[in-house]
Amino acid sequence: MGEAKLGQLAEELLSNPRVADAFSNTLRKAFETKGKVDKNLQTVLKLLNMPSRADVSRILTKLEAIQGSLVNLNLKVDRLLATRPRRATSSRKESDHESDDLDQVDE
Repeated sequence: MGEAKLGQLAEELLSNPRVADAFSNTLRKAFETKGKVDKNLQTVLKLLNMPSRADVSRILTKLEAIQGSLVNLNLKVDRLLATRPRRATSSRKESDHESDDLDQVDE
């Protein structure tokens, strides 16, 4: 059976009001059943202490917000460090000399 003939057959069937009503009722019941299955599955997942798709989606949204905050914080810290005068190298040299002095005392 060709695609055109199949389309024509579907059109003829759906033009019949009884077939269209039966098809409509079947689709409506299928969607209602799917809703009930989804609700029951969420209940089972909750009882098993497992996250649902909605839970995972909520967590992902929160993680993305936290990641954005961390990026902003990192940029601000980098700007602060860039404007701060550099004194860290001299204090490191002094602490290195102090540890050398301590090593000599131990020997």
